[in-house]
Amino acid sequence: MMRNEIITEEDSKNQTEKKFQYMTQTAIPSLICQLAVPTIISMLVNTFYNLVDSYFVGKLDTSAAGAIGVAYPLTMILQAIAFFFGHGSGNFISRKLGEKDQEKASNMVSCGVFYTFFIGIIITVVGLIFLKPLVYMLGSTDTIFPYARDYIFYLLLATPFFITSLVINNQLRFQGNALFSMLGIITGAVVNMILDSLLILGFNMGIKGAAIATMAGQILSFFLLLFATTKGGSIRIELRRLNFRFYYFKEIFRGGVPSLFRQGLSAIAAILLNKAAGPIGGDAAITGMSIVSRITMFAGAALIGFGQGFQPVCGFNYGAGLYRRVRKAFYFCVKYSLLLLIVLSAAGWIFADQLVTIFKKEDPEVIRIGVMALRWQCYTFPLFSWNVMTNMMLQSVGRPISASISAAARQGVFFIPLILILPRFFQLTGVVITQPLSDLCAFVISVPLALHFLKELKNRPESTESVQ
Repeated sequence: MMRNEIITEEDSKNQTEKKFQYMTQTAIPSLICQLAVPTIISMLVNTFYNLVDSYFVGKLDTSAAGAIGVAYPLTMILQAIAFFFGHGSGNFISRKLGEKDQEKASNMVSCGVFYTFFIGIIITVVGLIFLKPLVYMLGSTDTIFPYARDYIFYLLLATPFFITSLVINNQLRFQGNALFSMLGIITGAVVNMILDSLLILGFNMGIKGAAIATMAGQILSFFLLLFATTKGGSIRIELRRLNFRFYYFKEIFRGGVPSLFRQGLSAIAAILLNKAAGPIGGDAAITGMSIVSRITMFAGAALIGFGQGFQPVCGFNYGAGLYRRVRKAFYFCVKYSLLLLIVLSAAGWIFADQLVTIFKKEDPEVIRIGVMALRWQCYTFPLFSWNVMTNMMLQSVGRPISASISAAARQGVFFIPLILILPRFFQLTGVVITQPLSDLCAFVISVPLALHFLKELKNRPESTESVQ
Protein backbone atom coordinates (compact mmCIF):
# COMPACT_ATOMS: atom_id res chain seq x y z
CA MET A 1 0.00 0.00 0.00
CA MET A 2 2.82 2.33 0.94
CA ARG A 3 4.62 1.47 -2.30
CA ASN A 4 1.50 2.35 -4.34
CA GLU A 5 1.20 5.68 -2.55
CA ILE A 6 4.87 6.46 -3.26
CA ILE A 7 4.47 5.62 -6.93
CA THR A 8 1.34 7.74 -7.14
CA GLU A 9 3.09 10.70 -5.54
CA GLU A 10 6.11 10.33 -7.83
CA ASP A 11 3.86 10.07 -10.88
CA SER A 12 2.04 13.20 -9.78
CA LYS A 13 5.31 15.10 -9.42
CA ASN A 14 6.46 13.92 -12.85
CA GLN A 15 3.18 15.03 -14.45
CA THR A 16 3.46 18.40 -12.73
CA GLU A 17 7.02 18.87 -13.98
CA LYS A 18 6.02 17.92 -17.54
CA LYS A 19 3.14 20.38 -17.39
CA PHE A 20 5.52 23.10 -16.15
CA GLN A 21 7.92 22.49 -19.02
CA TYR A 22 5.05 22.48 -21.51
CA MET A 23 3.55 25.76 -20.23
CA THR A 24 6.84 27.64 -19.90
CA GLN A 25 8.88 26.40 -22.87
CA THR A 26 6.43 25.77 -25.73
CA ALA A 27 6.47 28.55 -28.33
CA ILE A 28 3.81 31.15 -27.47
CA PRO A 29 1.69 31.03 -30.68
CA SER A 30 1.59 27.23 -30.64
CA LEU A 31 0.87 27.04 -26.89
CA ILE A 32 -1.97 29.57 -26.94
CA CYS A 33 -3.58 27.97 -29.97
CA GLN A 34 -3.39 24.49 -28.41
CA LEU A 35 -5.06 25.76 -25.23
CA ALA A 36 -7.45 28.16 -26.96
CA VAL A 37 -8.98 25.85 -29.59
CA PRO A 38 -10.80 23.62 -27.04
CA THR A 39 -11.98 26.66 -25.05
CA ILE A 40 -13.16 28.44 -28.21
CA ILE A 41 -15.11 25.36 -29.24
CA SER A 42 -16.65 24.94 -25.78
CA MET A 43 -17.54 28.66 -25.61
CA LEU A 44 -19.13 28.61 -29.07
CA VAL A 45 -21.12 25.45 -28.35
CA ASN A 46 -22.18 26.71 -24.94
CA THR A 47 -23.28 30.02 -26.42
CA PHE A 48 -24.91 28.28 -29.37
CA TYR A 49 -27.24 26.33 -27.13
CA ASN A 50 -28.31 29.63 -25.54
CA LEU A 51 -29.17 30.76 -29.06
CA VAL A 52 -31.03 27.49 -29.61
CA ASP A 53 -33.16 28.26 -26.55
CA SER A 54 -33.99 31.65 -28.08
CA TYR A 55 -34.71 30.06 -31.46
CA PHE A 56 -37.15 27.41 -30.23
CA VAL A 57 -38.85 29.66 -27.67
CA GLY A 58 -39.07 32.30 -30.41
CA LYS A 59 -41.50 29.97 -32.18
CA LEU A 60 -43.89 30.63 -29.29
CA ASP A 61 -45.39 34.10 -28.75
CA THR A 62 -43.42 37.29 -28.10
CA SER A 63 -44.05 37.20 -24.33
CA ALA A 64 -42.61 33.69 -24.08
CA ALA A 65 -39.56 34.79 -26.07
CA GLY A 66 -39.22 37.77 -23.75
CA ALA A 67 -38.99 35.38 -20.77
CA ILE A 68 -35.55 34.30 -22.01
CA GLY A 69 -34.45 37.92 -21.87
CA VAL A 70 -35.81 38.28 -18.33
CA ALA A 71 -34.04 35.12 -17.15
CA TYR A 72 -30.79 36.18 -18.81
CA PRO A 73 -29.69 38.55 -15.98
CA LEU A 74 -30.17 35.75 -13.43
CA THR A 75 -28.00 33.45 -15.53
CA MET A 76 -25.37 36.18 -15.58
CA ILE A 77 -25.57 36.59 -11.80
CA LEU A 78 -25.03 32.85 -11.35
CA GLN A 79 -22.13 32.98 -13.80
CA ALA A 80 -20.67 35.91 -11.86
CA ILE A 81 -20.64 33.81 -8.69
CA ALA A 82 -19.20 30.82 -10.56
CA PHE A 83 -16.51 32.90 -12.24
CA PHE A 84 -15.65 34.53 -8.91
CA PHE A 85 -14.81 31.12 -7.46
CA GLY A 86 -13.60 29.58 -10.73
CA HIS A 87 -11.29 32.39 -11.80
CA GLY A 88 -10.28 33.17 -8.22
CA SER A 89 -9.20 29.60 -7.52
CA GLY A 90 -8.00 28.96 -11.09
CA ASN A 91 -5.67 31.96 -11.27
CA PHE A 92 -4.16 30.94 -7.93
CA ILE A 93 -3.75 27.34 -9.11
CA SER A 94 -1.95 28.34 -12.32
CA ARG A 95 0.45 30.65 -10.47
CA LYS A 96 1.21 28.02 -7.82
CA LEU A 97 1.83 25.38 -10.45
CA GLY A 98 4.17 27.88 -12.13
CA GLU A 99 5.94 28.21 -8.76
CA LYS A 100 5.89 24.37 -8.40
CA ASP A 101 3.82 24.58 -5.19
CA GLN A 102 1.64 21.48 -5.72
CA GLU A 103 0.30 21.39 -2.15
CA LYS A 104 -1.39 24.79 -2.18
CA ALA A 105 -2.65 24.26 -5.72
CA SER A 106 -4.28 20.95 -4.67
CA ASN A 107 -5.90 22.52 -1.61
CA MET A 108 -7.35 25.35 -3.69
CA VAL A 109 -8.93 22.95 -6.20
CA SER A 110 -11.06 21.32 -3.49
CA CYS A 111 -11.81 24.56 -1.65
CA GLY A 112 -13.08 26.30 -4.78
CA VAL A 113 -15.41 23.42 -5.70
CA PHE A 114 -16.93 22.81 -2.26
CA TYR A 115 -17.36 26.50 -1.44
CA THR A 116 -19.28 26.97 -4.69
CA PHE A 117 -21.60 24.00 -4.24
CA PHE A 118 -22.58 25.19 -0.74
CA ILE A 119 -23.32 28.68 -2.06
CA GLY A 120 -25.39 27.15 -4.87
CA ILE A 121 -27.64 25.32 -2.41
CA ILE A 122 -28.28 28.55 -0.50
CA ILE A 123 -29.16 30.41 -3.74
CA THR A 124 -31.62 27.68 -4.73
CA VAL A 125 -33.47 27.75 -1.41
CA VAL A 126 -33.65 31.55 -1.16
CA GLY A 127 -34.56 31.95 -4.84
CA LEU A 128 -37.46 29.48 -4.67
CA ILE A 129 -38.83 31.15 -1.52
CA PHE A 130 -38.81 34.59 -3.16
CA LEU A 131 -39.51 33.47 -6.72
CA LYS A 132 -42.27 35.97 -7.58
CA PRO A 133 -40.48 39.16 -6.45
CA LEU A 134 -37.29 37.84 -8.04
CA VAL A 135 -38.94 37.53 -11.47
CA TYR A 136 -40.29 41.09 -11.32
CA MET A 137 -36.96 42.41 -10.05
CA LEU A 138 -35.31 40.97 -13.17
CA GLY A 139 -37.46 43.26 -15.33
CA SER A 140 -40.49 41.13 -16.18
CA THR A 141 -43.73 42.65 -17.40
CA ASP A 142 -47.10 41.20 -16.30
CA THR A 143 -47.53 39.41 -19.64
CA ILE A 144 -44.03 37.88 -19.54
CA PHE A 145 -44.27 36.88 -15.86
CA PRO A 146 -45.91 33.41 -16.16
CA TYR A 147 -43.31 32.26 -18.69
CA ALA A 148 -40.36 33.78 -16.84
CA ARG A 149 -41.51 32.24 -13.54
CA ASP A 150 -41.61 28.74 -15.04
CA TYR A 151 -38.23 29.10 -16.71
CA ILE A 152 -36.49 30.54 -13.63
CA PHE A 153 -37.96 27.84 -11.34
CA TYR A 154 -36.02 25.10 -13.14
CA LEU A 155 -32.97 27.31 -13.51
CA LEU A 156 -32.84 27.65 -9.72
CA LEU A 157 -33.17 23.89 -9.20
CA ALA A 158 -30.03 23.33 -11.28
CA THR A 159 -28.06 26.18 -9.71
CA PRO A 160 -25.64 24.19 -7.45
CA PHE A 161 -24.68 21.93 -10.37
CA PHE A 162 -24.53 24.78 -12.90
CA ILE A 163 -22.21 27.11 -10.98
CA THR A 164 -19.99 24.29 -9.68
CA SER A 165 -19.57 22.87 -13.19
CA LEU A 166 -18.29 26.29 -14.32
CA VAL A 167 -15.79 26.31 -11.45
CA ILE A 168 -14.47 22.85 -12.34
CA ASN A 169 -14.34 23.86 -16.01
CA ASN A 170 -12.20 26.89 -15.18
CA GLN A 171 -9.94 24.99 -12.82
CA LEU A 172 -9.23 22.37 -15.50
CA ARG A 173 -8.50 25.12 -18.00
CA PHE A 174 -6.11 26.95 -15.67
CA GLN A 175 -4.24 23.67 -15.16
CA GLY A 176 -3.72 23.50 -18.93
CA ASN A 177 -6.32 20.73 -19.46
CA ALA A 178 -8.62 22.63 -21.80
CA LEU A 179 -9.55 19.51 -23.77
CA PHE A 180 -11.22 17.82 -20.79
CA SER A 181 -13.07 21.00 -19.81
CA MET A 182 -14.30 21.31 -23.41
CA LEU A 183 -15.72 17.77 -23.52
CA GLY A 184 -17.77 18.28 -20.36
CA ILE A 185 -19.29 21.56 -21.53
CA ILE A 186 -19.99 20.40 -25.09
CA THR A 187 -21.74 17.18 -24.07
CA GLY A 188 -24.11 19.05 -21.76
CA ALA A 189 -24.79 21.63 -24.46
CA VAL A 190 -25.59 18.99 -27.09
CA VAL A 191 -28.02 17.26 -24.71
CA ASN A 192 -29.67 20.64 -24.07
CA MET A 193 -30.12 21.30 -27.79
CA ILE A 194 -31.59 17.83 -28.44
CA LEU A 195 -34.01 18.12 -25.53
CA ASP A 196 -35.04 21.64 -26.62
CA SER A 197 -36.46 20.39 -29.90
CA LEU A 198 -37.93 17.26 -28.29
CA LEU A 199 -39.65 18.91 -25.32
CA ILE A 200 -40.71 22.22 -26.89
CA LEU A 201 -41.88 20.96 -30.27
CA GLY A 202 -42.37 17.21 -29.79
CA PHE A 203 -44.15 17.28 -26.42
CA ASN A 204 -45.52 20.85 -26.67
CA MET A 205 -44.08 21.76 -23.24
CA GLY A 206 -43.34 25.35 -24.26
CA ILE A 207 -41.11 27.41 -21.98
CA LYS A 208 -41.04 24.63 -19.37
CA GLY A 209 -39.52 22.32 -21.96
CA ALA A 210 -36.73 24.84 -22.63
CA ALA A 211 -36.05 25.18 -18.91
CA ILE A 212 -35.97 21.41 -18.27
CA ALA A 213 -33.63 20.93 -21.25
CA THR A 214 -31.28 23.57 -19.87
CA MET A 215 -31.37 22.02 -16.39
CA ALA A 216 -30.62 18.53 -17.73
CA GLY A 217 -27.67 19.78 -19.77
CA GLN A 218 -26.18 21.64 -16.82
CA ILE A 219 -26.44 18.68 -14.44
CA LEU A 220 -24.89 16.33 -16.99
CA SER A 221 -22.00 18.76 -17.55
CA PHE A 222 -21.36 18.81 -13.80
CA PHE A 223 -20.91 15.05 -13.53
CA LEU A 224 -18.82 14.82 -16.71
CA LEU A 225 -16.49 17.59 -15.52
CA LEU A 226 -16.25 15.94 -12.12
CA PHE A 227 -15.09 12.77 -13.87
CA ALA A 228 -12.63 14.82 -15.96
CA THR A 229 -10.77 15.87 -12.81
CA THR A 230 -9.48 12.28 -12.59
CA LYS A 231 -7.93 12.43 -16.09
CA GLY A 232 -5.01 14.07 -17.85
CA GLY A 233 -2.85 14.75 -14.81
CA SER A 234 -5.54 17.02 -13.32
CA ILE A 235 -5.58 17.71 -9.60
CA ARG A 236 -8.27 15.61 -7.95
CA ILE A 237 -11.08 17.04 -5.84
CA GLU A 238 -10.77 15.62 -2.30
CA LEU A 239 -12.94 16.35 0.73
CA ARG A 240 -9.94 16.02 3.05
CA ARG A 241 -8.42 19.09 1.38
CA LEU A 242 -11.43 21.30 2.15
CA ASN A 243 -9.92 24.13 4.15
CA PHE A 244 -11.55 27.14 5.80
CA ARG A 245 -8.34 29.09 6.38
CA PHE A 246 -8.66 32.81 5.63
CA TYR A 247 -5.70 32.48 3.26
CA TYR A 248 -7.74 30.58 0.65
CA PHE A 249 -10.74 32.90 0.91
CA LYS A 250 -8.40 35.87 0.45
CA GLU A 251 -6.75 34.39 -2.63
CA ILE A 252 -10.10 33.52 -4.22
CA PHE A 253 -11.22 37.08 -3.56
CA ARG A 254 -8.04 38.56 -5.09
CA GLY A 255 -8.32 36.51 -8.25
CA GLY A 256 -12.10 36.37 -8.52
CA VAL A 257 -13.42 39.81 -7.66
CA PRO A 258 -12.70 41.23 -11.17
CA SER A 259 -14.89 38.45 -12.63
CA LEU A 260 -17.55 39.18 -10.03
CA PHE A 261 -17.51 42.82 -11.04
CA ARG A 262 -17.48 42.08 -14.76
CA GLN A 263 -20.25 39.49 -14.77
CA GLY A 264 -22.22 40.89 -11.83
CA LEU A 265 -22.35 44.36 -13.33
CA SER A 266 -23.33 42.79 -16.66
CA ALA A 267 -26.31 41.24 -14.87
CA ILE A 268 -27.29 44.57 -13.35
CA ALA A 269 -26.87 46.18 -16.77
CA ALA A 270 -29.15 43.55 -18.34
CA ILE A 271 -31.82 44.18 -15.68
CA LEU A 272 -31.64 47.94 -16.23
CA LEU A 273 -31.75 47.38 -19.98
CA ASN A 274 -35.01 45.39 -19.59
CA LYS A 275 -36.46 48.07 -17.33
CA ALA A 276 -35.47 50.84 -19.76
CA ALA A 277 -36.65 49.03 -22.90
CA GLY A 278 -39.97 47.76 -21.52
CA PRO A 279 -41.72 51.12 -20.88
CA ILE A 280 -40.55 52.48 -24.24
CA GLY A 281 -41.13 49.54 -26.58
CA GLY A 282 -42.98 46.92 -24.50
CA ASP A 283 -42.36 43.19 -24.90
CA ALA A 284 -41.03 43.73 -28.44
CA ALA A 285 -38.20 45.96 -27.17
CA ILE A 286 -37.21 43.50 -24.43
CA THR A 287 -37.27 40.63 -26.92
CA GLY A 288 -35.35 42.55 -29.60
CA MET A 289 -32.62 43.65 -27.21
CA SER A 290 -32.43 40.12 -25.80
CA ILE A 291 -31.87 38.68 -29.27
CA VAL A 292 -29.06 41.16 -29.93
CA SER A 293 -27.47 40.30 -26.59
CA ARG A 294 -27.46 36.62 -27.58
CA ILE A 295 -26.01 37.34 -31.03
CA THR A 296 -23.20 39.53 -29.69
CA MET A 297 -22.57 37.00 -26.92
CA PHE A 298 -22.07 34.34 -29.59
CA ALA A 299 -19.76 36.62 -31.58
CA GLY A 300 -17.76 37.39 -28.44
CA ALA A 301 -17.56 33.72 -27.42
CA ALA A 302 -14.65 33.03 -29.76
CA LEU A 303 -12.81 36.04 -28.30
CA ILE A 304 -13.46 34.90 -24.72
CA GLY A 305 -12.33 31.39 -25.61
CA PHE A 306 -9.15 32.77 -27.16
CA GLY A 307 -8.54 34.83 -24.02
CA GLN A 308 -9.14 31.80 -21.82
CA GLY A 309 -6.38 30.03 -23.74
CA PHE A 310 -4.17 33.02 -22.88
CA GLN A 311 -4.94 33.05 -19.14
CA PRO A 312 -3.15 29.85 -18.03
CA VAL A 313 -0.17 30.84 -20.20
CA CYS A 314 -0.13 34.22 -18.50
CA GLY A 315 -0.54 32.79 -14.97
CA PHE A 316 2.02 29.99 -15.37
CA ASN A 317 4.71 32.19 -16.91
CA TYR A 318 4.14 35.09 -14.53
CA GLY A 319 4.48 32.68 -11.60
CA ALA A 320 7.67 31.29 -13.18
CA GLY A 321 9.14 34.77 -13.64
CA LEU A 322 9.08 34.57 -17.45
CA TYR A 323 7.76 38.08 -18.04
CA ARG A 324 8.82 38.38 -21.67
CA ARG A 325 6.54 35.46 -22.51
CA VAL A 326 3.64 37.20 -20.74
CA ARG A 327 4.12 40.32 -22.88
CA LYS A 328 4.49 38.31 -26.05
CA ALA A 329 1.34 36.31 -25.30
CA PHE A 330 -0.70 39.47 -24.63
CA TYR A 331 0.22 41.17 -27.89
CA PHE A 332 -0.27 37.96 -29.86
CA CYS A 333 -3.82 37.62 -28.51
CA VAL A 334 -4.74 41.29 -29.01
CA LYS A 335 -3.53 41.28 -32.62
CA TYR A 336 -5.48 38.24 -33.79
CA SER A 337 -8.59 38.84 -31.70
CA LEU A 338 -8.84 42.36 -33.15
CA LEU A 339 -8.75 40.99 -36.68
CA LEU A 340 -11.44 38.44 -35.78
CA LEU A 341 -13.78 41.06 -34.31
CA ILE A 342 -13.38 43.39 -37.29
CA VAL A 343 -14.51 40.59 -39.60
CA LEU A 344 -17.41 39.58 -37.32
CA SER A 345 -18.56 43.18 -36.89
CA ALA A 346 -18.59 43.78 -40.64
CA ALA A 347 -20.60 40.59 -41.18
CA GLY A 348 -22.97 41.50 -38.34
CA TRP A 349 -23.68 44.94 -39.82
CA ILE A 350 -24.26 43.60 -43.34
CA PHE A 351 -26.46 40.67 -42.31
CA ALA A 352 -28.17 42.25 -39.30
CA ASP A 353 -31.66 41.83 -40.75
CA GLN A 354 -31.17 38.15 -41.56
CA LEU A 355 -29.60 37.39 -38.15
CA VAL A 356 -32.42 38.94 -36.12
CA THR A 357 -35.10 37.42 -38.36
CA ILE A 358 -33.84 33.91 -37.54
CA PHE A 359 -35.12 34.30 -33.99
CA LYS A 360 -38.39 36.20 -34.44
CA LYS A 361 -39.49 36.54 -38.06
CA GLU A 362 -43.18 36.84 -37.12
CA ASP A 363 -42.81 40.21 -35.36
CA PRO A 364 -41.67 43.18 -37.53
CA GLU A 365 -41.23 45.47 -34.50
CA VAL A 366 -38.85 43.03 -32.80
CA ILE A 367 -36.86 42.84 -36.05
CA ARG A 368 -36.72 46.63 -36.45
CA ILE A 369 -35.43 47.17 -32.91
CA GLY A 370 -33.02 44.26 -33.09
CA VAL A 371 -31.47 45.36 -36.40
CA MET A 372 -30.95 48.91 -35.17
CA ALA A 373 -29.32 47.72 -31.92
CA LEU A 374 -27.10 45.16 -33.64
CA ARG A 375 -25.74 47.65 -36.17
CA TRP A 376 -24.90 50.18 -33.48
CA GLN A 377 -23.09 47.48 -31.53
CA CYS A 378 -20.98 46.53 -34.56
CA TYR A 379 -19.38 50.00 -34.68
CA THR A 380 -17.43 49.53 -31.43
CA PHE A 381 -17.34 45.76 -31.02
CA PRO A 382 -13.70 45.39 -32.25
CA LEU A 383 -12.54 47.44 -29.24
CA PHE A 384 -13.69 44.54 -27.07
CA SER A 385 -10.47 42.67 -27.98
CA TRP A 386 -8.19 45.03 -26.05
CA ASN A 387 -10.67 45.35 -23.16
CA VAL A 388 -10.97 41.59 -22.66
CA MET A 389 -7.26 40.75 -22.97
CA THR A 390 -6.33 43.55 -20.58
CA ASN A 391 -8.78 42.33 -17.99
CA MET A 392 -7.71 38.69 -18.32
CA MET A 393 -4.01 39.56 -18.06
CA LEU A 394 -4.40 41.73 -14.95
CA GLN A 395 -6.64 39.14 -13.32
CA SER A 396 -4.31 36.22 -14.08
CA VAL A 397 -1.29 37.89 -12.50
CA GLY A 398 -3.13 38.81 -9.30
CA ARG A 399 -3.73 42.56 -9.82
CA PRO A 400 -7.26 42.79 -8.35
CA ILE A 401 -7.58 46.59 -8.31
CA SER A 402 -6.51 47.20 -11.91
CA ALA A 403 -8.41 44.12 -13.10
CA SER A 404 -11.55 45.22 -11.26
CA ILE A 405 -11.38 48.69 -12.81
CA SER A 406 -11.12 47.26 -16.32
CA ALA A 407 -13.85 44.72 -15.54
CA ALA A 408 -16.25 47.29 -14.10
CA ALA A 409 -15.76 49.83 -16.87
CA ARG A 410 -17.78 48.30 -19.71
CA GLN A 411 -21.07 47.44 -18.03
CA GLY A 412 -20.78 49.20 -14.73
CA VAL A 413 -18.95 52.51 -14.51
CA PHE A 414 -20.20 53.66 -17.92
CA PHE A 415 -23.18 51.50 -18.89
CA ILE A 416 -25.28 51.98 -15.74
CA PRO A 417 -25.33 55.81 -15.75
CA LEU A 418 -25.78 55.89 -19.53
CA ILE A 419 -28.77 53.51 -19.51
CA LEU A 420 -30.37 55.62 -16.78
CA ILE A 421 -29.82 58.91 -18.65
CA LEU A 422 -29.88 58.40 -22.42
CA PRO A 423 -33.36 56.81 -22.81
CA ARG A 424 -34.85 59.82 -21.02
CA PHE A 425 -33.64 62.08 -23.83
CA PHE A 426 -33.44 59.82 -26.88
CA GLN A 427 -36.07 57.14 -26.09
CA LEU A 428 -35.37 53.85 -27.92
CA THR A 429 -32.27 55.25 -29.64
CA GLY A 430 -30.87 55.99 -26.19
CA VAL A 431 -31.37 52.35 -25.24
CA VAL A 432 -29.58 50.92 -28.25
CA ILE A 433 -26.57 53.29 -28.22
CA THR A 434 -25.77 52.76 -24.54
CA GLN A 435 -23.65 49.62 -25.02
CA PRO A 436 -21.55 50.95 -27.94
CA LEU A 437 -20.76 54.15 -26.03
CA SER A 438 -19.84 52.10 -22.96
CA ASP A 439 -17.47 49.97 -25.04
CA LEU A 440 -15.72 53.08 -26.33
CA CYS A 441 -15.29 54.52 -22.83
CA ALA A 442 -14.04 51.16 -21.47
CA PHE A 443 -11.40 51.06 -24.21
CA VAL A 444 -10.12 54.50 -23.19
CA ILE A 445 -9.72 53.22 -19.61
CA SER A 446 -8.14 49.86 -20.52
CA VAL A 447 -5.33 51.19 -22.74
CA PRO A 448 -3.32 52.96 -20.00
CA LEU A 449 -3.95 50.13 -17.50
CA ALA A 450 -2.47 47.54 -19.85
CA LEU A 451 0.43 49.67 -21.08
CA HIS A 452 1.48 50.59 -17.54
CA PHE A 453 1.63 46.93 -16.48
CA LEU A 454 3.41 45.82 -19.65
CA LYS A 455 6.05 48.51 -19.13
CA GLU A 456 6.51 47.29 -15.58
CA LEU A 457 7.03 43.72 -16.82
CA LYS A 458 9.58 44.91 -19.37
CA ASN A 459 11.75 46.35 -16.58
CA ARG A 460 11.66 43.23 -14.40
CA PRO A 461 14.56 40.73 -14.39
CA GLU A 462 13.77 37.45 -16.14
CA SER A 463 13.91 34.04 -14.50
CA THR A 464 16.81 31.76 -15.47
CA GLU A 465 14.33 29.22 -16.95
CA SER A 466 14.86 28.64 -20.67
CA VAL A 467 12.50 30.55 -22.89
CA GLN A 468 11.41 29.96 -26.47
